[in-house]
Amino acid sequence: MSSPGLEARIKAEARALGFAACGIARADAAPQTHARLQAWLAEGAHGDMLWMEERSQQRGSPAALWPEVQSVIMFGMSYAPAVDPLALEGEAEVGRISVYAQGQDYHDIVKKALKHLARWLVAEAPGSNLKVFVDTAPVMEKPLAEAAGIGWQGKHTNLVSRDDGSWLLLGAIMTTLVLEPDKPGDMRCGSCSACLSACPTDAFPAPYRLDARRCISYLTIEHKGPIPAEFRTAIGNRVYGCDDCLAVCPWNKFAVAAAANRAFAARAELVAPELADLLDLDDAGFRQIFAGSPIKRIGRDRMVRNALIAAGNSGLETLVQPVLRLLDDPAPVVRGAAAWALSRLDLARFTAERAVRVAGEKDDIVRSEWLSCFAPSGSAVYAPAP
Repeated sequence: MSSPGLEARIKAEARALGFAACGIARADAAPQTHARLQAWLAEGAHGDMLWMEERSQQRGSPAALWPEVQSVIMFGMSYAPAVDPLALEGEAEVGRISVYAQGQDYHDIVKKALKHLARWLVAEAPGSNLKVFVDTAPVMEKPLAEAAGIGWQGKHTNLVSRDDGSWLLLGAIMTTLVLEPDKPGDMRCGSCSACLSACPTDAFPAPYRLDARRCISYLTIEHKGPIPAEFRTAIGNRVYGCDDCLAVCPWNKFAVAAAANRAFAARAELVAPELADLLDLDDAGFRQIFAGSPIKRIGRDRMVRNALIAAGNSGLETLVQPVLRLLDDPAPVVRGAAAWALSRLDLARFTAERAVRVAGEKDDIVRSEWLSCFAPSGSAVYAPAP
């Protein structure tokens, strides 16, 4: 058992370390998680995130991951933006990056604070054991955060807090301590469906259900191959993630900008990067610009692929030359996206380039891009014979 008042002291220490929210749940407080996860995986809604399958049993329950666990302490750190994330929606010459990725890597920030708190907790409760988790282990943070009273999972499946809106980064400490649990979060979405209506790609087949295969965050971050043609126009100028369903949530009016946490301060070069600069990135340049950012994990090729989709949607003649250079890129995923972007920006040049490139293209996927690209009007530029 824990010492009297330990729960309150944990929460006070969490606030001192920069956490906006802290709640406690029993290890078995979200029993529905396993069944919901298995149903989601069976639908294939996780796309090619195969790591979700590999340890799905452990994801379904804290005890399946660590049998000794008695309590789960959940933490939320606010990254609420100072400006409207939707403000850059019509700025064709720049790329849009999700708010959480515009500053220092949140894994490092949250884990550092959690490790500090873990050391404090071990000193406060000698003999107890614990484990720290931040987004990299098979832990279903959102249902556990709801069970711990931090908020509730909204219709967009993300956690929503009465105090911090949609802008919370979650972390967890599992412990052998038996702690007094908090009251679970209450569902407060009501009849609002703003998040569902805001999704550019209709990634929500129903409230509280997400099809990741249609989600722009998944397509620009997790998906490694060519972005399916049906979603490219809807992506607009988003080059890393999408905040639309979060940004329109009415509960965000209560959120206070996370400016006090300097680590979440947006880096100027990541707020609205020029598409021309992104198209010019090589591996060294990518590593330099995105050092210390969560963006670094997708690598240069995926970022340039995303920038090419945004370029194709931009309608900017100034981007034709950067796109042309990428038709010879070593990465097939880049060459294919470049062909599509060129078809959108300069149909005549696309037709001329296709005539000389299709026969020599060795990659089947890239060749299919040349043979199936669509003109801006939506009519086919070329349809191969059946």
